[in-house]
Amino acid sequence: SAKDMKHRLGFLLQKSDSCDYSSSQGKKEKISSSQRVSQEEVKKWADSLENLISHDRGLAAFRAFLKSEYSEENIEFWVSCEDYKKTKSPAKLSPKARKIYDEFISVQATKEVNLDSCTREKTSHNMLEPTLSCFDEAQRKIFTLMEKDSYRRFLKSPYYLDLVSPPGAGCGPENCKRSHTHSLDCNSNVVSQCA
Repeated sequence: SAKDMKHRLGFLLQKSDSCDYSSSQGKKEKISSSQRVSQEEVKKWADSLENLISHDRGLAAFRAFLKSEYSEENIEFWVSCEDYKKTKSPAKLSPKARKIYDEFISVQATKEVNLDSCTREKTSHNMLEPTLSCFDEAQRKIFTLMEKDSYRRFLKSPYYLDLVSPPGAGCGPENCKRSHTHSLDCNSNVVSQCA
């Protein structure tokens, strides 16, 4: 609802203030101008979920959005699978695979992702002899789920809209179609300051 969005954005704005003025002098120095996201790049994020999550800042913004919806396990699983596929040592495959399986797929998983029973069974079977591709089908299903569901909501959320409107842009109708509160609409880069 609009009230929830106001509250959430208000919380982020407070958080961004604390990012700016508290112990983040070091953090501010780390975020150099080369790490800032160009408007062109941010606009590319709307083209596809791949574009969004292949960019560090896009991934951070999307993760923050999913966290606000209590569904960050999906992106965490996807990132874990990407990391797993880069495993060089065959000796590390089995323990890494087991960790991912226990955390995201098993019946007692702490961050269980929403998989159909067939995919879950296939992934369980793959655990007998883990390979670099043993999570591919499950990862693909979760990616598709995010793409059809949360990614679309992300593009309509302040997490994205506040990044896509250029800093200092006036509150004309083309920039601020989201709510009636002028101050909520014109605070851009909230997520990028605190990501």
